[in-house]
Amino acid sequence: MTSLQSESGTPVAASRVDLSTEIPSPGGPLRLAHPIMPASGTFGYGEEFEPFVDPAVFSAIIGKSISRERRTGNPPPRTIETPAGMLNSIGLQNPGLDAFVESYLPRMAQYGVPVIVNTVGRTLEDYVELTRVLDVEPAVAGFELNISCPNVNEGLQFGLDPEATRALVAAVRAETKLPIIAKLTPNVTDIGEQAVAAEEGGADCISVINTLVGMSVDWRKRGSRLGRATGGLSGPAIRPVALRMVWQASQAVSVPICGIGGITRPEHVLEFLVVGASTVQVGTHLFRDPACLTRWLDEIRDLAHDEGLERLSDLVGTFEAAG
Repeated sequence: MTSLQSESGTPVAASRVDLSTEIPSPGGPLRLAHPIMPASGTFGYGEEFEPFVDPAVFSAIIGKSISRERRTGNPPPRTIETPAGMLNSIGLQNPGLDAFVESYLPRMAQYGVPVIVNTVGRTLEDYVELTRVLDVEPAVAGFELNISCPNVNEGLQFGLDPEATRALVAAVRAETKLPIIAKLTPNVTDIGEQAVAAEEGGADCISVINTLVGMSVDWRKRGSRLGRATGGLSGPAIRPVALRMVWQASQAVSVPICGIGGITRPEHVLEFLVVGASTVQVGTHLFRDPACLTRWLDEIRDLAHDEGLERLSDLVGTFEAAG
């Protein structure tokens, strides 16, 4: 491996490239060893991936959405493959708050990396109560507010209205000093407007994008191939949209952005950083290659080293728009 010269004149090895980043909060920054986390809904609560990879390879773990009540989800079939992607209609199936605190959270804490809880509710009060209960749990390092799921009837009621987004984030902010990540929907006209509303409400980070609303139709049966008419489209097919929205959101707010959507290679991580993301989440690709991160981190270091970078964070927001 070749060496570069740092500003001080000493050789810089790829293994020494600093991948660390952080998410600020009123209670102090959440420091992460590198920018890559699993996307909520694709990693369970970590246990499912133990046969394939140590969950601690991720810089933090974001589990499936948690609601106050137990949810059984939507009727099957719930997933279907599409060209360059996947449609899902899981419907936020989860064990509920009490079971999560008692059985799932302790196991997640044993992985030794920060646990960020993705919360979802039917009402603003649901989000507030979830935050109030979980904020006192030592294992909880932060919250990601799911205000963007297209697979339940109430999933978008907050995420489509800037005022509702602002009010929801503000209500949660009043209950915690831990980092708040607002997960926004791509199914809006102006992602910047939604990002600003979340920032004004007190969000410490904006994650974009959640899945796009899509359909898969069986024309012979005159119906959907899913158990519900529509589902959430994820995978490589949505990456161009995700990159555009991360860039637009990063131009609109001063808080960090977490990029999500169609990441399948180390280079894709770097693309998201260039357009303004400080962290990223990998989702659909984990179904195909659950241990990808065991290779990607070294590859990212090598790529950053080849560009003369000592800190990966120096790449964030360096995109130059043509014209």
